[in-house]
Formats: sequence, structure tokens, C-alpha cells
Amino acid sequence: MENTLYYGDNLDILKRYIPDESVDLVYLDPPFKSDQNYNVLFKEKNGSEAASQIRAFEDTWTWGQDDEAVFADIVTKGGKVADCLQAFRTFMGPCDMLAYLVMMAPRLADLRRVMKPTASIYLHCDPTASAHLRLLMDSVFGPENFQNEIVWAYKSGGATPKRFARKHDVLLFYAKEIDRCRFNVQKEKSYNRGLKPYRFKGVDEYQDEVGWHTLVNMKDVWQIDMVGRTSAERLGYPTQKPEALLERIIQASSNEGDLVLDPFCGCGTTVAAAQKLGRRWIGIDITYLAVTLMKNRLIDAFGDKVQFKVVGEPASLPDAQALADSDPYQFQWWSLGLVAARPVEQKKGADKGIDGKIVFQGDGAGKFEQVIISVKAGHTGRDHVHSLRGVVDREKAAIGVLISMQDPTGPMKEEAVTAGFFESKTWGEKYPKIQLLTVADILSGKKIEMPPIRQVGATFKKAERFRAGRQEQLELSDRGKPESEAPGARSKGR
Repeated sequence: MENTLYYGDNLDILKRYIPDESVDLVYLDPPFKSDQNYNVLFKEKNGSEAASQIRAFEDTWTWGQDDEAVFADIVTKGGKVADCLQAFRTFMGPCDMLAYLVMMAPRLADLRRVMKPTASIYLHCDPTASAHLRLLMDSVFGPENFQNEIVWAYKSGGATPKRFARKHDVLLFYAKEIDRCRFNVQKEKSYNRGLKPYRFKGVDEYQDEVGWHTLVNMKDVWQIDMVGRTSAERLGYPTQKPEALLERIIQASSNEGDLVLDPFCGCGTTVAAAQKLGRRWIGIDITYLAVTLMKNRLIDAFGDKVQFKVVGEPASLPDAQALADSDPYQFQWWSLGLVAARPVEQKKGADKGIDGKIVFQGDGAGKFEQVIISVKAGHTGRDHVHSLRGVVDREKAAIGVLISMQDPTGPMKEEAVTAGFFESKTWGEKYPKIQLLTVADILSGKKIEMPPIRQVGATFKKAERFRAGRQEQLELSDRGKPESEAPGARSKGR
């Protein structure tokens, strides 16, 4: 199978697209209730977190009618998973945790189906749900195929006077068939303090800036720092995991050319690490926002060296219309992704007429300008253009863009033309103050008329550029070339 990003519910994607016994390694980091919503945070032009955040999904699980139906379906089929869930229900009753486990059970079963006999699975969780997931994993994979409970320890995180500080996550490592499981022994340094110790036969010793050490088989406690706020690796995704963590898993449980699957892909750390290490990969996520982030991350990090396809994105106007009719928010995120705009969260009752933004370098050092994006899936008229003009004036933005499914009417075009132009002295160009783009325009290659973004990371923060043997930080720019006039030129088809 070729490298693929899938948009959609991972259970549906697994059943429709992933063949039996085709995957060499599975890593998953499913969301769970942690008293907060998982949000994708974007950086403002000064590097701070944006006040507005995008709710990619809410990790709140409540028992409802759908859960009851799934529970009944699993139980009537019988087997160890059914027995496990029935025991959970007897013990806990219908509750948030049971709703979460009912969601996870069929997904774990299908993940086992797609795994080769030599494959492994690593389920990433925190102590909130690790004990419950361990029992569920036993029922799906068999307790005899349990390999390790790996503790990922890190320095960051909060403290509380009520208990010991929580500074670790858990990785539940299972084989599909323990006797056939592929595993590459990983080594780590064991330091011998003081002078160089007596050398035992067959044990090599090395010296670095810390001291003398030997290489020993890696233990099940991993000290790896989280992605810090100042890290070049940081993309602004709050649940982003360090690439070093995924690289260790991939190196231990797969070989070059093997197929790695992440069904809760988020910002794409798994697929980026797999690409870096010469593995094939599949990433699945339920939001277009995450898929857009992953596409940008892969292109920024690997450029023309990465080849992949995206399944589930609208490829035609009828597809786009179907998405607009079925899920306006997903349509909005998809449309903004076409022009590489940063989405802006719109809370109910607080719509300020801004669906997305692009920030670009203005005339002079330290001066920045904004492009305001408004997306309309349904009927549009002159009032929408007039409202956008008002928002642009209110926000003191340089340019406003209305993206719509319908072609603009004559009065809409007249309203846009009378708004005038934004002039860039740096580039010696005038750009229409209000621009009207249809989805058909964008799909055919039309771009926003605007200066290059240049050195601003307020849209999508770029990943490090990967080079064989080293990495270099990309400039947060559009390469500074006048001919690359708009981010839409680089976002199309990713």
C-alpha cells in the first residue's frame, strides 16, 4: 500500500480500505476525558498562543443511545471482548468510562484484523484510563501477547499539593502473535561514574561529555522530554508527541519498508517519523483540520521527497457540496485548508464574521498585515460582501476574501470592486481589497491575490526540514519569492 492520509471515522476507514494482515506496526493515541477540550492552538505573529482556538474535537464521553446500541451489538456477538465489556458494565454501570471503552473495543478488534502475524501495537494512554485499557487489550489480543507496559516519563507538567506530581504516560505494547513478533533490540547508555571501570569480556565501554558508559538493552522506562514551547519541533498542537518517542517505537518494532498505521493521527507525528525512517505509512483522522496540518507538515519537512495520497477529501464540486450539506464546519475547515488559512474558532452566538486568517509581512520591519477569510456554503448575496467589508474595516485588515460555493452575483461584484485596493510598497503591487473566490476557482488553481507571507508563522507553523543525517529549521516564509504570491498556491493538492 502507498502512503495515505484518510479523512473520516477510523472504524469505517479500517473496514473499507485496510486489508487483513497488511500492517506491520500500529501506534494509537486515542483521546480521553481529561477535564478539557483538545484544541489546536495556533501562533499569533508575536509567537504567543492565539486567543481564539480551534476545537478539533471534544474528548468528553457520555453514555447515550448510540453507546447502548454498540454495546448490545458487541455483547450479542459473544467472545472475550463481550465478556470484558459486560464485566465493566457490572462494575461501573453506564458511565463516561464505559462509553469510551465501548468506542475503543471495535476499533481495537479491527486493528488486530489488519495486523500481520509479526506485527505489534502500542496504545498510548495516561493513568486515567490505562488500567481499563489494559484489560480491554487483554480481551482483544490475549494476555499471553502482552509485551510491556512502557512508562514514558517527562519533566514538564503541573504540580498539586494533593498528590504526587503526575509526570508520565503509559504505552501498552502487545504483539499479535508473541512467538512471531518482530522486535529490534534497542540500546541505551548506562553510565559508570568516576574512573573507567574494569572491562568485562564482551562489554564495550565508551566515553562522552558525561562520562564512561556501556550500551545495555533498553528498559521499559523512557525519559524523553515533551515538545516544549520553544522547541523547533513544536507545531502548536497541544497533544503533539515528540518525534523521538515515535522513532523509538518504529525502530524497535518495524524495519525499513514496513507499513505503519496511526488511526488517531492528529498532527501527524507518527507519519512524519515513519517517513523519516523509511517506512510506509497510513494516517487517519476525523477532522479536515488535522488532515490539513498533516499535509503541510509532510510537505514542509520532506518537500518533493514525500509522495502520498489523500482519501476522503472532496475532489469535485459535487463532493464539496455534499460536505457542505452534511457538515458545515468540516466544509469550512476544508475550504480554509485550500488557501492555507488559519481557522478561527467561532463560538455559538459570538460570530464576528471571521472564519480564517492569513498573516503576511507588511511594509517595514515588525509590521504585519491580515487577510480575513469568510466561508459561505449556502446562498450568498451583496449583504455578505458588505458585511465582510465591515469586518475588514473593523479589524484594520489589508484584504478580505469571501469563499463560496455559488458564483458571485453582479451586485456582489460591484460591492467588492468599490472597496478599492490594498497597496504594497515593498512589492510595488496593488491587490483588490475585497476578493470573491468560489470553490471551483480554487480547485482550478486560482489564488488569493496578496503579497508573499514571508517570515510569519501565524498561519500553519512549519515543521523542520528533514535531511538525511540532519534536520534544519525551515524559515517561516514563502521562500521570500515574489512569484509565490499566495499560500493557496502551495496548499492545493496537499
